[in-house]
Amino acid sequence: MSAAPALGAGAEWIVEARGCDPARLRSVDVLRELFDRVVRELALHPVAEAQWHEFDGAGGVTGLLMLSESHLTVHTFPEHASACVNLFCCRPREAWDWSTGLRESLGAEAVDVRVLERRYGADVLGRVPAECGRVPSACGPAAEGRGLPAEDALD
Repeated sequence: MSAAPALGAGAEWIVEARGCDPARLRSVDVLRELFDRVVRELALHPVAEAQWHEFDGAGGVTGLLMLSESHLTVHTFPEHASACVNLFCCRPREAWDWSTGLRESLGAEAVDVRVLERRYGADVLGRVPAECGRVPSACGPAAEGRGLPAEDALD
């Protein structure tokens, strides 16, 4: 497990699993167990029941679980033996062992994980929101080099 993001930040895990068992990728029960495991092991807080959509024929499954921390989603592609999972947590927490979990749950042969740190507010720019007075992303020096017109950046 990797370290949690800094305070005032969350994290988003973008996970791609390949070489998965197509039968497991078509199974809502298998995917529900995966969601339950992630929720339990990360102490997440669902705000509603997970929603599932099964595609016709040999198609896959899309699942969404809304969390007080944000969301957990999965999209499976049995015809490609792959699954895409996304977990966004707006509060700092330890990372989950996606490689082991997806190998065990879906039979994945390869798992790639990208983590995005999600930082909030004007403190990201080194500015205090009360001093900024406008949308933090358009404030001061951080606007330079992003192609914003001078009148859009604050002094």
